[in-house]
Amino acid sequence: MDRLTTLDALPGTVQKPGHTPAAHGAGIVHIGLGAFHKAHQAVYTDDALTAAGGDWRIIGVSLRSTEPAQELTPQGGLFTVIERSASGTQARVIGSVQSALSLSTDRGAVLNALVAPETRIISVTVTEKGYGLNRATGGIDPDHPAIKADLADPANPQGLAGLLVWALGHRRAQGTPPFTVLSCDNLPENGALARSLLIDFARHAAPDLVDHIATDVAFPSSMVDRITPARTDDTLALAQDLIGQRDAAAIECEAFRQWVIEDHFPTGRPNWEAGGAIFAPDVTPYEAMKLRMLNGSHSMLAYAGFLCGHTYVRDVMADPALSTLVDRYLKAAAATLDPLDGVDFDTYAQDLAERFRNTHLGHETYQIAMDGSEKMPQRVFAAALVALRRGQSLAPFAFATAAWIRYTFGHTDDGATYTLRDPREAELAPDHDDQGAAAAVNHVLDLPGLCPVELRTNIKWRALVEGFVTRMTSVGVAAAVKEAAR
Repeated sequence: MDRLTTLDALPGTVQKPGHTPAAHGAGIVHIGLGAFHKAHQAVYTDDALTAAGGDWRIIGVSLRSTEPAQELTPQGGLFTVIERSASGTQARVIGSVQSALSLSTDRGAVLNALVAPETRIISVTVTEKGYGLNRATGGIDPDHPAIKADLADPANPQGLAGLLVWALGHRRAQGTPPFTVLSCDNLPENGALARSLLIDFARHAAPDLVDHIATDVAFPSSMVDRITPARTDDTLALAQDLIGQRDAAAIECEAFRQWVIEDHFPTGRPNWEAGGAIFAPDVTPYEAMKLRMLNGSHSMLAYAGFLCGHTYVRDVMADPALSTLVDRYLKAAAATLDPLDGVDFDTYAQDLAERFRNTHLGHETYQIAMDGSEKMPQRVFAAALVALRRGQSLAPFAFATAAWIRYTFGHTDDGATYTLRDPREAELAPDHDDQGAAAAVNHVLDLPGLCPVELRTNIKWRALVEGFVTRMTSVGVAAAVKEAAR
């Protein structure tokens, strides 16, 4: 069967770009060319090109992997997005990606794209661990591998901060206006964090650029949302059935998508409104809502669900006890939020639960469970701290924390082992079984830069977490879940 290389042979049931891809130049370099970008920003940009045209196609860059480039390059950047929902399955071919590069094999082309005058936006999805942030200071983490390498050799950058500071220096030297840096990762105030990261990196590696970055470079914040499971062989097989061609780059996702963006793009932007993006003067309350409700409950159900033997989120939601705990968590997280105009948190919670129940999506709990040390602070601890200060119930957040700590043991109740896939795995996973629940809780919560001091020193909080971990280790996670759900 032929491989996807053209839009001409697609069946009428497949949605095609409403524009001619080759007629548009590239104006965006996206760093972090993974499934989420393909299901989210690339789709919005495809809609923008259809609605208003412009030279806004995307040059996708992977910092480490070569697979995205190998998949997309033979297809001219075309790929299939399979949207799956209770109402059916819809295939759509996206034409907004002009080219796909890997820093490891296409270094010259990547650097040229970053300094090209046509590049006006650098968008980013490298996950929390890709930034090299020190959460306590908001600046760089000098022990992060990419930060360490780029501080040692800033003329040959490998990581996000090093690449962008290098590129901004070269653009200023050649008289090219700076690009806008658009973080699309699940970080609170991600624009401000990206700004502080680059400024701090520049202080160490390029002091002459500090004022330029602080004054002349825009860092709008954004909130992104679309559940995008890891691709499987079944995904590729389904894409082939739907489009009648082989597509090595196909991905699947839910039908729902959301993007809230701070409208600060000095050198222009695509008409993302055409795809439903919302532009707001302050993204912070939307970020808090999504991080605490969607992402926080996702983490809780991932750790507890995985340890109960549930492979997919849909399986977790079919478990009455876990479903009860998810609903309880969503209500508790909503109570930590300030009112938001036009948003009903109860309705949002109900919608989230329905999205989690989507039987057509195979979103693995083990996939969501990775990088817990990067995710727990803003997803769970931030909400727990607000609940503590407001005198609200801490139990749902303590249970989520206990489930994570139990997950760091590295084995299920029946002895099956797994890898944590966490940047702090060596710190998180001593021999908990020999320590007991109390020692395990103390060990994890007292790790530097993880749990806020006000929270981890609170006697009630620690007692709740310890109590849940104790039950999980003494009667088993499934039994502890049923107890907690009563």
